[in-house]
Amino acid sequence: MTVYQAIKEMRRLTAAGETFEFSFMSYHRSKGNSSGIVEVKKAKLRPRGPEDKSENSEIIEPYLDVLLNEPREFYQPALMTFQGLPVTLS
Repeated sequence: MTVYQAIKEMRRLTAAGETFEFSFMSYHRSKGNSSGIVEVKKAKLRPRGPEDKSENSEIIEPYLDVLLNEPREFYQPALMTFQGLPVTLS
């Protein structure tokens, strides 16, 4: 499954009111480092707001970690798995 297919399915599940599971490699742009793999067990995508017009906003995906009830985001190219399946860039 490609990143684009996974994101499309995330959007479909979110629109249907369902949650999904995924993992990604963290990346802190301001620090220039990673804290490793982040595993999210139950998530829904969040809508992009008008403030989401940053330099990389087209590759940053906002989501809600349902179990923690916390808004978060990830870089689309850093997506590693979706619903337990590996994700590739191409």
